[in-house]
Amino acid sequence: MGTWDLSILAGHRRYAHVTGLRSDGVSPQILGMSKIVSEDALRRALGKIPEGEGTEWMRKHLFKSAKAACDTPWILDIDTTIKTLFGHQQGAEVGYNPHKPGRPSHAYHAYWVGNLRLLLDVEVTAGNTTASNHAQPGLNRVLDTLSAEQRPYLVRGDCGFGNDAVIREMEARQQSYLFKLRQSPRVKRLLQREFTRRDWADAGQGWEGREDMIQLAGWQQSRRVVILRRLLKDHLIATQEHQGQLEFAFVDRRQTKVYEYAVLVTDIQEGILSIAQLYRDRADAENGFDELKNQWGWGGYTTRDLARCRLSARAVGLVYNWWSWYSRLAFPGSRREAITSRPLLLSAIGRSTKHAGQTHLF
Repeated sequence: MGTWDLSILAGHRRYAHVTGLRSDGVSPQILGMSKIVSEDALRRALGKIPEGEGTEWMRKHLFKSAKAACDTPWILDIDTTIKTLFGHQQGAEVGYNPHKPGRPSHAYHAYWVGNLRLLLDVEVTAGNTTASNHAQPGLNRVLDTLSAEQRPYLVRGDCGFGNDAVIREMEARQQSYLFKLRQSPRVKRLLQREFTRRDWADAGQGWEGREDMIQLAGWQQSRRVVILRRLLKDHLIATQEHQGQLEFAFVDRRQTKVYEYAVLVTDIQEGILSIAQLYRDRADAENGFDELKNQWGWGGYTTRDLARCRLSARAVGLVYNWWSWYSRLAFPGSRREAITSRPLLLSAIGRSTKHAGQTHLF
């Protein structure tokens, strides 16, 4: 365990990087360890852990590391990221992969304490299971783990979660939600009706908003939606295909207004400005994914079996939570990512001396 945690804390991405720790004579003594084990010993030890018991073990400690943040009103963010694979791993399936289309991958369904970058849990599944129905069981499990006083003020997600199945589950649990809707035909008809109106309210950061009710196909009831639009200010160029050839046309901004838009579905009673800002704050979850994949170990620690990949994903999340608390105590005024906080707080010049059976660090 000490070798595993030290490797993650040092920013390693592969088990082979453990070899770089074996010359460290100070860190094992600080942790009460006799030695650093080899990469093969670490892999074999993780392989002997039964998947079910190991999963519950890691979930318990991962939740415990973020539990203190659930005592005040907070927002639960759900999102999915893709980990591209290049070997013959279990669960390496071809699915949605925006970075390397056509490459096998794993899907990481993550559940966050919004804007604090604390991970509550992560589910590692096959690369062709990126849809919300594969993330919903984990979301239900996280909500069931929380007591009534710890429940989030809001569950927030992108358009992948703005469907009837997820919304009905939230309503059955009396859990408030805020999701984005896909651009379905009925949503587009709603936009056509609303865009002719002129009483749009300010939604902040150049956005305008209106609220309405909509019942999409398959929905059992109407739900409140908030329509947001923002005027595009850049130079625009439009294309269309005519007889197999692309034709280009520059859009004259003096004669045409071009908007980008979003439609949000929610059951909270906040105003348009507050709802728009609440959804804009969801973008911070992408920063957490970037940090975990590029500065921590979510981009690596891959083995042929899926069980050890899941253990490693939660172990990285656990060390990540610990480091988030630790670095925030060191720098209470700002959020420091690992790329800057690790060199500042982990690296120091010192001397280790032994006398009378005691070891002292200077």
